[in-house]
Amino acid sequence: MNILITRPLIDAEDLMGKLFSLGHKIIHIPTLKILKVKAPPINLSKYDALIFTSANAIRNLQVVKKDKNKTCFCVGAITEKIARNEGFKNTTSAGGNVNALKNLIMNSEKIKKNSFLAYFCGDNLSSDLDTDLKKEGLNIEKIINYTSEKITDLNEANKKIITSHPPDIIFVYSSRSAESFIEITKNYTLHPIMTGSKVMCISNKVLKVFEKNNWNNLELFEPGDELIKLEP
Repeated sequence: MNILITRPLIDAEDLMGKLFSLGHKIIHIPTLKILKVKAPPINLSKYDALIFTSANAIRNLQVVKKDKNKTCFCVGAITEKIARNEGFKNTTSAGGNVNALKNLIMNSEKIKKNSFLAYFCGDNLSSDLDTDLKKEGLNIEKIINYTSEKITDLNEANKKIITSHPPDIIFVYSSRSAESFIEITKNYTLHPIMTGSKVMCISNKVLKVFEKNNWNNLELFEPGDELIKLEP
């Protein structure tokens, strides 16, 4: 199959390698550029635990001193791997699902009522994890340490690939990425070519962006389930 990936290369290369090894053809069109938010370093000592819903939140971490023994709740295996690479020793993964991450935190023996947790994230979220945890009685400080900038241009090589071999499946990972991708298809008149493409949306927010723009072949997926979704 021809599979189009919209994530930045640093986040997509592991999946792209797996897909390529299975014989799929990969079209890589990153739709977002990740930028660090400039802010004073944060003192982690006041928090009982840290929450990361993306690897970018860890890559852009700015702290006074890294407490390597601080409990870290990570949304998935890749995020946990990055946390480990950054020196954190006490990490746990929710398997790629934000709802599972919430349950992991609430059921942890290390978290008590009124525990104070830092939630590091970007400015464009597909869930309301901090609000949900606050409703459960936890104290959550949401710290936005990176932002994303749309990429709406397309090089000639990728345009030719899409025109001659339209993607069978398109993976989209945020509502902002969806908006950027749709802008690209409008700028280069590609939507008519991709009417048969299935768009895999990471959340209902993403799906609604495509629905609003008259895309019809849409399906939800959980992060980490990309290979499962390709099974016949």
